[in-house]
Amino acid sequence: MKNVELNGNLIIIGGAEDKEGRKEILKKVCECLDKENDMLLVATVATEYPKEAATKYRKVFGELGVKNIEILDISVRDDAFIEGNSKLIEKASLIFFTGGDQLRITSLIGGSPVYDALKEAGKKGKYIVGTSAGASVMSDTMVVEGVEEEAPRKCALKMSPGIGFIENVIIDQHFAQRGRIGRLLTGVAQNPQVLGVGIDENTAIIVNADGIAEVAGVGAVYFVDGSQISYTNVSEQHSDEVLSIFNVRLHVLKEGNKFDLIRKLPFEEEKSKNEN
Repeated sequence: MKNVELNGNLIIIGGAEDKEGRKEILKKVCECLDKENDMLLVATVATEYPKEAATKYRKVFGELGVKNIEILDISVRDDAFIEGNSKLIEKASLIFFTGGDQLRITSLIGGSPVYDALKEAGKKGKYIVGTSAGASVMSDTMVVEGVEEEAPRKCALKMSPGIGFIENVIIDQHFAQRGRIGRLLTGVAQNPQVLGVGIDENTAIIVNADGIAEVAGVGAVYFVDGSQISYTNVSEQHSDEVLSIFNVRLHVLKEGNKFDLIRKLPFEEEKSKNEN
């Protein structure tokens, strides 16, 4: 059984984070840097509307007190080979990937100097943050598309290599809102060695380098552990059949709960000795 492996400090958001009200998730993002001196880099790689995304996040992060905000705009693959873009990553203390299409991220930066700079930033412990498509791309295997709001079906899921800031995990976002439990179960059935993680909207996991994920936000995070699966009918034969799986473990966590990604176990914060 493979263990989860981490490359840096991560904040993985299930999409649709509050940008107008209390902004609790984005406040937690800003707590990870010195708002007066550090640079926050917004990567608009995933979206086909980078100017609009840049304007939106400049505004919200500015309202939260961040003084130094730069934009990593990579709209064509040649942009990933521009030295200035790699330098922006080197200077940044936190890199924030917006939503859009996760295949845009991997196809535009994969194997490029910008990709190498991102991986190096993770190794140095810089915070890498992603929302929606920017969340899916965090893992080494990412969900690209699959049937939603239906019973899981064999071979009904399309997956692709991600960036790999977190390995042996599959991440899905907009989870409860788009009825994605079936497709995450399919992913885990196809790859029982990986941990499935589904994150609701306006909800996030904050993952440290020791593999502890803390839940933040208004929704839930679902951890699907297939390491003890005793039977599944996954195969390409009769691929339209409903998927059958035995002995899958499901953990559902709310804000403040924590999950040990290495040991694949949830836990509550220990009460202080002064508490009754």
